[in-house]
Amino acid sequence: MNSLTATRIAAATGFLAVALGAFGAHGLKDLLAQNGMATIWDKAVFYHFTHAVMLFVLAGREKFPRFAWWSFLIGILIFSGSLYLLAVTNMLWLGAFTPAGGLCLLVGWLALAMPRQK
Repeated sequence: MNSLTATRIAAATGFLAVALGAFGAHGLKDLLAQNGMATIWDKAVFYHFTHAVMLFVLAGREKFPRFAWWSFLIGILIFSGSLYLLAVTNMLWLGAFTPAGGLCLLVGWLALAMPRQK
């Protein structure tokens, strides 16, 4: 993957985070309140958007950190994705997938902290 493709995916991920945040606040407001899941949705949006920004930042680096970038993207999909599904379906077992996504996000941060070997 090149930097331009990574930037485009990052931008689409950020767009989706904003759209899902707005959809949760307006279109799903009653459903989320009924299920008591508004805070779950908000948590999903927060982590989604925060890491979408990181995808964008990493895509612009001269030396593109692929491993960290992919870890963040997979983390968004699993962590936020499982929380989005949990919030709208109220199927609590979906929360079992959330820690795997959180682990991917942590791995991404650790990959950025580790010195690169030449």
